[in-house]
Amino acid sequence: MPKFQELSGYAAAIAPVIDAAHVNVHAAARRSAIELAETSGVTPGFLVDLRFVLPLRSLTRPELGTIYRYGDAELGLQEHLREGTLTEDGDGVLRLTDKGLKFIHGLYDLHAAAAERVWAGYDLPELAGLVGRVLDRAERVPGGALELMAPPYEPEEGPPGLLLFNRIAALRYHRADAHAVAWREAGLSVAEIVGMKDGPLRARIEAETNVRAAAPYRILSEDERRILYDGLMDLV
Repeated sequence: MPKFQELSGYAAAIAPVIDAAHVNVHAAARRSAIELAETSGVTPGFLVDLRFVLPLRSLTRPELGTIYRYGDAELGLQEHLREGTLTEDGDGVLRLTDKGLKFIHGLYDLHAAAAERVWAGYDLPELAGLVGRVLDRAERVPGGALELMAPPYEPEEGPPGLLLFNRIAALRYHRADAHAVAWREAGLSVAEIVGMKDGPLRARIEAETNVRAAAPYRILSEDERRILYDGLMDLV
C-alpha cells in the first residue's frame, strides 16, 4: 500500500480499487446474469443495482431520483412496473414483487459463485468484516443515497465473497454522497458538475470529496487500512 500522509489520500486511492473489485464480480457473472434474465423474462435494470436494497426496504420515486441523481430513473421504472417485478401503491411507494425477489435470489447465487471463482484463495471473511465496519461508520447524509442503500440485504449464511461484493457496492454510495455535497456547496447543478472539465474548481471539489469520504476509515487502524487496501487490490 502506498504511504499516505493524510487519510483523505487513502480515501482517494481506495475508491477506484473498490470500484474495480466491484466490477470484477459483475463481469465474471455477466453471461450467467444475462441468461437468468432471459429465462426469467425480466429486464435486470434496477434489480441489479438495487439487489441489496429492495428485499429489505421499499422506495419512492423521489428516492429513486436520489440514487440515480445523474440520470433519469423514470424509463427504467416503467419497465419494471410493466413486467411485474416492482409494484407501486397509491402513495407512490415502490415494492419488490415475488417475481422480482425470485430474480434477485437467483442473481445472488450467480454473484456468490462468481466471487468464489475469481476471488478464490483470498481472506474474504477478513475483508468483508473490515468493509462492514467502515460501512457501519459511514455517515448517512440526510436526503442522500447511502441512507437508502445501507445496510445491504444479506441472506442468512451468505458466503463471505457475496457479503464483500455487496458491502463494497453499498459503500460506494458514501463517496457518491460526499461528492454530491461537495459540488452542491460549490453552487453547482447536476448538469454543471457532469459537464465540468478538469481545472481548479474540479480539483477543489474532488479534494473536498476525499476529505468527506475519508471519515469512516478512521474506525480502522493503520494496519487494518493497509490490509483492506492491499486485499482489495489483490482482488482486482
